[in-house]
Amino acid sequence: MQKRLRVWLAGLLVTILLLPLGGCSLPGLAGSGKDTVRIAAQNTTEQQIMAYVIQGMIQHYTKLNTSIINNLGSGNVSFNALKNGNADISSIRFYGTDLTTVLDEKFQRDPSKVASKVTKEFQDRYNMTYFKSYGFADTYAWMVQQSYAKKHNLKTISDLKKLAPKMTVGIDQIWQNRPGDGYPAFQKTYGYSFGTVKPMQLGLLYDALAANKMDAILGYSTDGRVGSYNLKILKDDKDFFPPYDASPVATDKVLKQHPEVRTILNKLVGKVSLKTMQTLNYKVDDKLQEPQTVAKQFLEDHNYFEGGK
Repeated sequence: MQKRLRVWLAGLLVTILLLPLGGCSLPGLAGSGKDTVRIAAQNTTEQQIMAYVIQGMIQHYTKLNTSIINNLGSGNVSFNALKNGNADISSIRFYGTDLTTVLDEKFQRDPSKVASKVTKEFQDRYNMTYFKSYGFADTYAWMVQQSYAKKHNLKTISDLKKLAPKMTVGIDQIWQNRPGDGYPAFQKTYGYSFGTVKPMQLGLLYDALAANKMDAILGYSTDGRVGSYNLKILKDDKDFFPPYDASPVATDKVLKQHPEVRTILNKLVGKVSLKTMQTLNYKVDDKLQEPQTVAKQFLEDHNYFEGGK
């Protein structure tokens, strides 16, 4: 899942979202009237792809105008865009992330309980509708090269225990001290620590593994480079990582103003599998296609899910 962080733009948008928006002319941020649906997307490939998918669906089924507020720097920033009335739809939100960040609730691993809790609290606290999942979960995943897995007969995360003291692994910078499902809790659950742990930008992890600078990396299950590098994802045999099911979220205000938007978003429920999301990400990150182009082709290939198909 290439994240292609655009730090300068993300920082600019954070600043803008924290300031009064009177007179703001940044494309997509303020919209252009009640008949414009504004879609917020973070600075990740899949967020941008799904934003364009939603935009394409709205344009196909309605005469509404749409705009995309792109490259937002975090889930909190995109949430605040909805909360403050600067956006109408968040292209992807994750139950597990919103539980502990936006809602500030205790970490849980049971997917059904998390989904139920987050859906209810978003409705009750913020008048936002959390739709059911697109059909994929973007979760952390330990992965190694196929040759390394074959050499050491690796199938599960537990299989790393015998090698861990001598291993060099790469992780993203957030996970090292992340509460609940971060490295401290991982060591307790699996009962071992790695010899050398190197935090780095997510985009560099896969290249480091391919260049044999790492023995294993902690990546994301939806990343297109899992397939392009032919990496082996190790089974989380202790169910440590919760599934972060991906869903769109919309404000009740836009759903009331434009009821057809609810119907459109429901058409996408269960339509994007993990394998599909990996493929779409791969087309952007490795084949260097534009997210808008990939989204358009995806919708055309599926006839804009006419008839719910």
